[in-house]
Amino acid sequence: MSTRDIHDQIQDLYGIEMSAEMVSKITDRILPEVKEWQSRPLNSLYPLVFMDAIHYKVRDEGRIVSKAAYIVLGVTTEGYKDILSITVGANESSKFWLGMLNDLKIQRCIIHMLRNSFKYVNYSDLKKFASDFKAVYNASTEEMGKLELETLKGTWGKKYPYAIRSWEDNWEDLSSFYQFSGELRKIMYTTNIIEGVNRQYRKATKN
Repeated sequence: MSTRDIHDQIQDLYGIEMSAEMVSKITDRILPEVKEWQSRPLNSLYPLVFMDAIHYKVRDEGRIVSKAAYIVLGVTTEGYKDILSITVGANESSKFWLGMLNDLKIQRCIIHMLRNSFKYVNYSDLKKFASDFKAVYNASTEEMGKLELETLKGTWGKKYPYAIRSWEDNWEDLSSFYQFSGELRKIMYTTNIIEGVNRQYRKATKN
């Protein structure tokens, strides 16, 4: 929003007259605090880290463009949620994520991997394919998970090779998932936590 837009919005909502110049001064005062928050020290360990991007149409040099707010949410060892980073950039891309997370090793999201696999499967086979795939990510150990993936490949590999190949190609990143208990895995492969946060951001910015 422009400073004039903000001025009009405050006047409409609260009946307060605030000049565009005052809005600009307040923004200039807040920005250093934002930068301080972005560079604050983080905990040395977050057992769970969730990453997602939320997309906005924003005004940039007189044009309306699409930008992404890259959000990283961590869960502390005490179980508290902590927004680790919010970075605004161009449309969501792997290169931008790589730049943000160059020093972190993050568990690949199981749900997103499944969705990626399912897009190669015919609708008529999807229910059975999804049911068979449960044996892979519900396996008790990495070795068992690998065996279940081989079984799945034997059943579906010829018909849907790309659906299986994405798991084989990313197995090294995915396999750390098996180090955790069933209760923790359920938290890890649901995206409800960060999607809930994004809904709050969307509601606030929409208002």
